Amino acid sequence: MGQIQYISDENNKVTGVIVPIDLWEELQSEKETAYLLKSKAMKKRLLKARENKEGIPFEDARKKLGI
Repeated sequence: MGQIQYISDENNKVTGVIVPIDLWEELQSEKETAYLLKSKAMKKRLLKARENKEGIPFEDARKKLGI
C-alpha cells in the first residue's frame, strides 16, 4: 500500500489528503457495508449470501458481462 500524502495551504494548514486507490476502495467498501448492515432485511440477505457456496469468480462474471 502506498503512502498517504497531505495537502496544505500557504499557512501549512492541512486542507486535504491523497490516498492510494486500494486504500480508498477498501474504505468505500467498509462504508457501504456498514450502511447496508443498518437494515435488518439487508443484513439477513448479506449473511445468507455469505454462506452461499455456489457461483462463479468475480473476474469470470466481469468477463461474461463485458466489463
